[in-house]
Amino acid sequence: MDTKAFKRSLQQSDNYHRKGFGHETEVMGTMNTEYQSSLIQKIRENNYQWQEGDVTIKLAEAFGFCWGVERAVAMAYETRQHFPQEKIWITNEIIHNPSVNQRLLEMNVGFIEVVNGNKDFSVVEAGDVVILPAFGASVTEMQLLNDKGCTIVDTTCPWVSKVWNSVEKHKKKDYTSIIHGKYRHEETVATSSFAGTYLVVLNLKEAQYVCDYILNGGNKEEFLDKFKNAHSEGFDPDKDLVRLGIANQTTMLKSETEQIGKLFETTMLKKYGPTELNHHFMSFNTICDATQERQDAMLSLVEEDVDLMVVIGGFNSSNTTHLQEIAIEKDIPSYHIDSEKRILSGNKIEHKPLEKEIEKKEDWLPDGKIVVGITSGASTPDKVVEAVIERIFEEKNARVLV
Repeated sequence: MDTKAFKRSLQQSDNYHRKGFGHETEVMGTMNTEYQSSLIQKIRENNYQWQEGDVTIKLAEAFGFCWGVERAVAMAYETRQHFPQEKIWITNEIIHNPSVNQRLLEMNVGFIEVVNGNKDFSVVEAGDVVILPAFGASVTEMQLLNDKGCTIVDTTCPWVSKVWNSVEKHKKKDYTSIIHGKYRHEETVATSSFAGTYLVVLNLKEAQYVCDYILNGGNKEEFLDKFKNAHSEGFDPDKDLVRLGIANQTTMLKSETEQIGKLFETTMLKKYGPTELNHHFMSFNTICDATQERQDAMLSLVEEDVDLMVVIGGFNSSNTTHLQEIAIEKDIPSYHIDSEKRILSGNKIEHKPLEKEIEKKEDWLPDGKIVVGITSGASTPDKVVEAVIERIFEEKNARVLV
């Protein structure tokens, strides 16, 4: 399928909307009321620190809502206002934050359900309005909605669209797209739908396995089994790893994406030599600025004197998970929570350790004076961060008074 031609055709349709509907001022006023925080603003103005009682909070200098997320949520709000009577759907969560998605449900915006591993679009009818979320939708989904005669509101982040353009360039020149990402993640599903031949690698370890195969060969059946859900149909590692282009899920760990890109470049250099490298390898910078800023801020924060770290964001938020990884690598006790409700009375917390299920931890706040580092993923409103900070103050300082 010529995905570029399809996108161009879709974007010229009267039923396709990529910008707002003229209600920006009113919508931003509503969003500021619902999601902004006066306390967080005070902490920013106080050099990102705040103390109450025995607790000192240190905030990362970049955290929370990024421009792409704020834009997507604002467009969803505008869509509801512009289409007050129409049935409105979202192909997935608008962003990976439970409070924002719950707010849209309260505004009578429906979410397409997943049934037996597949989205059930049978509920969508001609004339319905369908919002594509910040991390995009696959070509197949867009085509289906267009064929149904839906009004499509596309909130895809421009950084995600930039990655799609990169894999389309790979496809045009018959390069295989090596995508650093999680093959089940909605963004990577969408990106791979714009690619031709592709392979998704999760981390540096998987990338090293692929590079070893390129240089030394190996067991094809083992290779295909290892990546059985993470490659294009008919993928053949003996034929499809000769010309490679690098792309990424925008929320992956920046340093690892860079390492993976360098590893493949070095591998192709060894395999084909410097004079032939440009015929076998191509790379574009598709690392999202906002993701990079939040990771850089977290890298700075973990170098400070903090007793523990709280990372706030949806449990299915990839960029939040990678912030948690940074704290873990520095051996700082860290807790990934999605809201203040996870901080329980009696010095207990419900949190999600990396790659594990939610668990409860007792005595998580140490005795005496403590310094708590706090950051949040790109889909987390300041109001949620404020609520978490207030619960920490409340829980810790209540113990002091007893």
